[in-house]
Amino acid sequence: MYRGQHLVDCVDEEDVYAALDLPFIEPELREGRGEIALAVARRLPQLVADQDIRGLLHCHTDFSDGSNTLEAMAEATRAKGYEYFGVADHSKTASYAGGLSVERVAIQHKLADELNARYQGRFRILKGIESDILEDGSLDYPDEVLARFDFVVASVHSRFKLDAKTQTERIIRAVSNPFTTILGHMTGRLLRRREGYQIDIETVLEACARHGVAVEINAHPQRLDLDWRWHQRALDLGCMFSINPDAHSVDELDLTSWGVLMARKGGIPPDRVLNCLGRDELVGYLTRRAMPLNGVSAP
Repeated sequence: MYRGQHLVDCVDEEDVYAALDLPFIEPELREGRGEIALAVARRLPQLVADQDIRGLLHCHTDFSDGSNTLEAMAEATRAKGYEYFGVADHSKTASYAGGLSVERVAIQHKLADELNARYQGRFRILKGIESDILEDGSLDYPDEVLARFDFVVASVHSRFKLDAKTQTERIIRAVSNPFTTILGHMTGRLLRRREGYQIDIETVLEACARHGVAVEINAHPQRLDLDWRWHQRALDLGCMFSINPDAHSVDELDLTSWGVLMARKGGIPPDRVLNCLGRDELVGYLTRRAMPLNGVSAP
């Protein structure tokens, strides 16, 4: 390349940026959305990478509409080097997906406890649920059942055609529920199949930040929701994220990488991703969130 009147040898892209006295700008950030100014100011984000993901959340088993057993899903996750597996089968209202009755929840939790005893602290199954957000914004179990879960992914699976105001209020009520840990696939879009439902995304993101609810980046290629163009706004508001495969089989665990790619495009660093926390860190985080619900003050 030419710099002034001189030809500068550049073997690769890093050399081009160095010749311009700029730090390397990752390809995902090259969208004309202020990345040059960030580079000049030496304020480019450190982007999350596959190796930063320490465990998987929001995965399904054959307790609901998944193809594999809890043990098989956990073992496959452990074999990939992750530290935890967050099962989040469908809740009872999702009858179309084999949603779990309260009795089935108890059976799954007993199995998870038995497997965790076998792992002896080297790996952990986290007991979660993907709770349907009901039409009025409530979650799909009474509080005494919700309190049994380590985490709750709250998702809309019905009444997609509500007007924007009603749909937004519905989701905000779910986000404000103290049992909600993660807001699942925020807009409900299915790429090339279904437009997302109408919501005020900015207002929902504000609510997630206010209530400490992580925004899901659903890594399934049909969803990729929340869209990357909203990631920076969510970061600015103070939101955490959770990059989830929404896996329904062992083969789908690797979908997580698609979510990482989209998070990188959105400029998300690893310290803003819930499942970049190690096993003990995440368990501590979830325990602290649950303390006020159990009448215990956080330290």
